[in-house]
Amino acid sequence: MAQRGFLGRRRPPRDDLPPGQYDTGEDFPVLTAEVTPVIDPERWSMSVDGLVANPTTWSWAELHALPESTYAGPIHCVTTWSKFGTTFAGVSLDLLLDAAGPLPSATHVLATSTTGYTTNLPLDHLRGGQAWVAWTYDGKPLPRDHGGPARLLVPHLYFWKSAKWVTRLTLLDHDQPGFWEVNGYLNLGDPWREQRYTGD
Repeated sequence: MAQRGFLGRRRPPRDDLPPGQYDTGEDFPVLTAEVTPVIDPERWSMSVDGLVANPTTWSWAELHALPESTYAGPIHCVTTWSKFGTTFAGVSLDLLLDAAGPLPSATHVLATSTTGYTTNLPLDHLRGGQAWVAWTYDGKPLPRDHGGPARLLVPHLYFWKSAKWVTRLTLLDHDQPGFWEVNGYLNLGDPWREQRYTGD
């Protein structure tokens, strides 16, 4: 369970570190709200539905047949750690959203994991090369405890928005708070604006 004030080894501050964060160095903390599931990739699928012209579901093999895309850069956790030099690979959400065809009325997305975990995001924060469905980390298959076989990756927002074990994106015409958003976390989660917890 993620908790306020999670602490790790502290490193000297960096110019590119968002306020209130510390550099976790080589560590990659594991925080989750659920029991880590065991998922067979051959039975996993990814769907984009809701306010789209063409609701679409991809199998593991179909998703891997799409052009692969890589993110290299930092990630930031709401519990105050940041990790630099990460490399994730998968498929850009731009490809999936273009295939599904968002309707003009679509403004937000509710991401759902195989565990039932949900998180909400404005649609424009998933476009323009800002988000991925990722299945490798540092050139290796994404470990289960970090969301493998596949997770949502939205690295410009706090990492709770990058839903582990993602399986569905539902486009909506309104903002629908997800698991942590109804349990005290702020709605967007911008690290540079320190959008952490209600009452901060």
